Amino acid sequence: MPCSPVTLSIATIAAVISVALLSIAFSTDNWVRISVDRNALQLNLTQMRNRATQRGETLDPELENLEADNNILAFTRTKGLFRICFPEQRPKGADLYRSPVETYCKNIDYYLSGESTGHFSENTMSWLHMGRSMIAMFIIAFFFNFIAFWTGVAGCWRRSPGNITATALLMLLSCLFSAGGMGLWHGVEFFEREKLTDPEFYKQWPEMLQHASHYDYDWSYMIAWIGVGWALMASILFSGAAICLRNEREKEEALNMQYLMPVYPQKQQYAYGYAYPGPYYPGTQPYPPYNY
Repeated sequence: MPCSPVTLSIATIAAVISVALLSIAFSTDNWVRISVDRNALQLNLTQMRNRATQRGETLDPELENLEADNNILAFTRTKGLFRICFPEQRPKGADLYRSPVETYCKNIDYYLSGESTGHFSENTMSWLHMGRSMIAMFIIAFFFNFIAFWTGVAGCWRRSPGNITATALLMLLSCLFSAGGMGLWHGVEFFEREKLTDPEFYKQWPEMLQHASHYDYDWSYMIAWIGVGWALMASILFSGAAICLRNEREKEEALNMQYLMPVYPQKQQYAYGYAYPGPYYPGTQPYPPYNY
């Protein structure tokens, strides 16, 4: 059985799975889950307040702020590429909106609308550029997927090894750009936890809040890496399908050559001369003698 139809079918399925997974991951808000144990946080705050009262002191205003209902850092939340959402309790009075999946969210600001960034530190600017580049890398990957769809359709329709090879290259580029976007996402996360010193980032949180918060990679992050893997698999399978198509075409051409026999003009040699027979007389031959 020819290998090209089977390989093309599996490659197409792999490409569809890759695009679906990357699209879901790109548009959802569950890359990281930051779980905050509010009960433990409240208990620690109460104990610290009692000790401060016994000493005749007041609690640090930064710690008092952790009890505020509009402090988003004290609530369990999930974070995606574009939004921070609150799947459980939501901070009251915060500027939130309802997302398409019925959770309350706030947008991550990449400062794309012309706001001034001159006052940002060097680390903050690096974080901002990595975040913007991450989004651009994923968009370019989707663009390569769009082109690969049309080259793949043309290649299957025409059974063209060249078109299928182009599809394999486009899927490989999509895989590389998606992986690059994932790498930049890890860079953004590293800066947020280890480099940035703005109040909303981890290093500037009160130690009590750091101990009460727990970071976990969530399902959007996982399916994004799975989608990258499927894109690589689709590229390899399309390459194999192109090789199969090329080999099958060469076999067909070799088989057809067996039936294409050369035809040369032939010169016929006639052994007998032809003449009109004369009248017949008794005792004579009915035909003239042979003409050698």
